Amino acid sequence: MDIKNARYEISSSKVEQCPDTNVPEYAFIGRSNVGKSSLINMLTRSRGLAKTSQKPGKTLLINHFRINNGAFYIVDLPGYGYAARGKEQREDFRRMIESYILHRRQMVLLFVLIDIRHEPQKIDMEFLDWLGENEVPFAIVFTKADKLGTNAGAAKVEEYKKELLKKWEELPPVFVTSSEKNTGRDDILDYIEQINKDIEAADREEN
Repeated sequence: MDIKNARYEISSSKVEQCPDTNVPEYAFIGRSNVGKSSLINMLTRSRGLAKTSQKPGKTLLINHFRINNGAFYIVDLPGYGYAARGKEQREDFRRMIESYILHRRQMVLLFVLIDIRHEPQKIDMEFLDWLGENEVPFAIVFTKADKLGTNAGAAKVEEYKKELLKKWEELPPVFVTSSEKNTGRDDILDYIEQINKDIEAADREEN
């Protein structure tokens, strides 16, 4: 699948303000400064669609981007774990994120972004465990693969898998990406396309 057009639709501070549609949503989340906006821009081939910044914690709202004339939405969620924010604002973010992830029926998959350069981080592992406990469908996207050599990157991914398998019986889908080199773009879009086809087939069976 390719993305032929993508446009910003709305930013929401509450789940209730998100678009009232039956369109599938693919949400992206990760620690602050993980490269989320860059990845969304790479996937959509729209350099300025998601606003990038050198300053962590730039995304403050739930941002919806309409893809291929409404075939599906890409949703940009605020990053988690940004300690520089006040306690009250961090709590607001937590409620906003949890409300979307747990109660937004249109969300069919959550892409969790992880910087491939780092060791498994406690905050990421706890977030993944929370998703598993709540039976949230998700995939892991390793970002910034261009910052490491191929072998070093593969070793980091295996490290994460090994850590997850200490608690998990089955691993989620894993993608390795680089926004600089377009690495992983086709893999992610093909995965989204397959899910969309499965949803359409299930809808046809019901009707």
